Amino acid sequence: MISPVLYEALAFILGLIFGSFLNVCITRLPKHESVVMPRSRCPQCGVPIHWYDNIPLLSFLLLQGRCRSCKQTIPWRYPIVELAVGLWFAVVVFRCLDSSSPNVQLSTEWHVALVLVGLGIAILGFLLIGLMVMDWQTLLLPDAFTLTGIAIGLFLVFIRAAFLGPTEDQVVLSNHHITLTSPGGVTDHGNLFFTGPEALIMGRIAAICGAAFLLLLVRWLYKALRHREGMGLGDVKLLAMIAAFLGFWPAILALFLGVLLATTYAIFLLIRGKAGAASKLAFGSFLAIGGLIAASFGNLLINMYAALLQ
Repeated sequence: MISPVLYEALAFILGLIFGSFLNVCITRLPKHESVVMPRSRCPQCGVPIHWYDNIPLLSFLLLQGRCRSCKQTIPWRYPIVELAVGLWFAVVVFRCLDSSSPNVQLSTEWHVALVLVGLGIAILGFLLIGLMVMDWQTLLLPDAFTLTGIAIGLFLVFIRAAFLGPTEDQVVLSNHHITLTSPGGVTDHGNLFFTGPEALIMGRIAAICGAAFLLLLVRWLYKALRHREGMGLGDVKLLAMIAAFLGFWPAILALFLGVLLATTYAIFLLIRGKAGAASKLAFGSFLAIGGLIAASFGNLLINMYAALLQ
């Protein structure tokens, strides 16, 4: 049997590669530049980077954090992003393997759901790490990530719905007899319910719309009270993207954590005298951090909170 460590190592290497590509997206998307052409260049001297100087993480260490041509310092953001995505992918694979037991016979539908959930969490982490850095540096949340993320999240939900078992995720709305008035006096003695695919797809679409509407309402109220913009539409799309992958309540948890982190940071800046009441804050970065926490520990935190209310 292949060791789980090998799968995790392969996921880490794949994450480093995607992290290197993510650095390209972070640099170019806010400037509306292509992420494909031209090839990677040194941001200081503009010299194209050779393939052997573009190996994720390793090249940075071998070059001691400096460009081979101009000897200028390479920003630490590049290896940190690569390492973050690599670790995220490895942890996702670790948790997926930990969820399956070789001693228990599990259905094909269960394995498909596990793979799709793991894939979704990996993609969500990739997007959130990129958006977190982009918003922090430029106060921009590109549609190429947020809207594309919503589409990918929904696509994965549709695939998962196609592999649901006959009664899996079925929702019964009523267990009473339903009388239908008609010219023929027809009476229906069955239950009213959503099939599993209907419940999953419609529930996720409702989650996206609900999360977006909530932030749009907050945005409208702030503008009505303060007579100026307080939140961009990018934040609305970001929360909708989180809901597309995780659902409504994990998205609300991400919002709560994002507000908590942003408020703490704002208070710190105010105390230090480095910000004022009208200063702009990269709220999308904090919301992205909240999304990463919700993706990792969302169900645990929500269940703990629900237990406190009982």
